[in-house]
Amino acid sequence: MDYFIIAITTVAGLYFHGWLYVRIRRWTDRDLALSFAGKDEGKRAFMLDRLDAARAQKVKRKELAAWLERQAAEYNA
Repeated sequence: MDYFIIAITTVAGLYFHGWLYVRIRRWTDRDLALSFAGKDEGKRAFMLDRLDAARAQKVKRKELAAWLERQAAEYNA
């Protein structure tokens, strides 16, 4: 019974850490996209849309900042 409890808590802990890691990555990606938008609400919505497009196109994390910067430069108010 002791091994069962240890196994369950280990699996739960690993799952929680994985979930937290994914959430933090999403938050940082969102903050990166919004940092290119400034305070312009229209551009903020545009950049969040571009972030979704980057995820759909599977842009690599190393290339994400440059990709978002190019997209921000293409924005027309």
